[in-house]
Amino acid sequence: MAKEAKNDPKELTVEQKLKALFQLQTMLSEIDKIKTLRGELPLEVQDLEDEVAGLSTRIDKIKSEIDELKSSIAAKKIEIESSKVSVDKYKAQQDNVRNNREYDFLSKEIEFQTLEIELCDKRIKEFAVDEKEKSDELEQSVAILDERKKDLDQKKNELDEIVSETKQEEEKLREKAKVLETTIEPRLLQSFKRIRKNSRNGLGVVYVQRDACGGCFNKIPPQRQLDIRSRKKIIVCEYCGRVIIDPELAGVELEPKVEKVEKTEKAGKK
Repeated sequence: MAKEAKNDPKELTVEQKLKALFQLQTMLSEIDKIKTLRGELPLEVQDLEDEVAGLSTRIDKIKSEIDELKSSIAAKKIEIESSKVSVDKYKAQQDNVRNNREYDFLSKEIEFQTLEIELCDKRIKEFAVDEKEKSDELEQSVAILDERKKDLDQKKNELDEIVSETKQEEEKLREKAKVLETTIEPRLLQSFKRIRKNSRNGLGVVYVQRDACGGCFNKIPPQRQLDIRSRKKIIVCEYCGRVIIDPELAGVELEPKVEKVEKTEKAGKK
């Protein structure tokens, strides 16, 4: 039962809560450093993956358009052959007409089919030009895709190498952080995470530095400094919202205030 009480966040003193928060902050900062080592590589890999996916989709679309153009050319060639058959048939019928009206009708049909052949030839040439342009575009897109794939493989290898070097350390830190989070009451933990997310340097807990907040460096009133040192309640900076602890709790030894010492010595001499 005693062990369970120790693990219950509600049973922790304010000082223990502050220590737990600072330890969690330290672990998360180490994880941030590991992420910094990876630099922009994850974003570069993501951008290249998106570009490769976009190019692949574009290439598929161009191929589909080329297939449609080829089908259109084939269809027009079939129409030409059909029109040629009709022309030959009408010319043969002209040899056996019984009057001028039939001859004129067949002549108009021959003319119409001839125009159809010319129109199909024109459309075939247009489709052929479009097909050539699409084929050139396809060739260029495939070349760009090959280059991007090479870049992606290189960036992935670089990222995998860095990740493999730091993965074990990061996993250990994350595991410890998870365990530590269970000792902090949910509301305080949620507040800490929100503050940390909104701060540029990712710090949700800071200690007093030269009578000022270690996060935004705004001066802290003397009475508030006493409250921080007493560790009786959780104090947050009224300017940046970070949780403030005293340096001793953070395990930091600050330099003595030399200026005040010098002034005191000079006053004593006078």
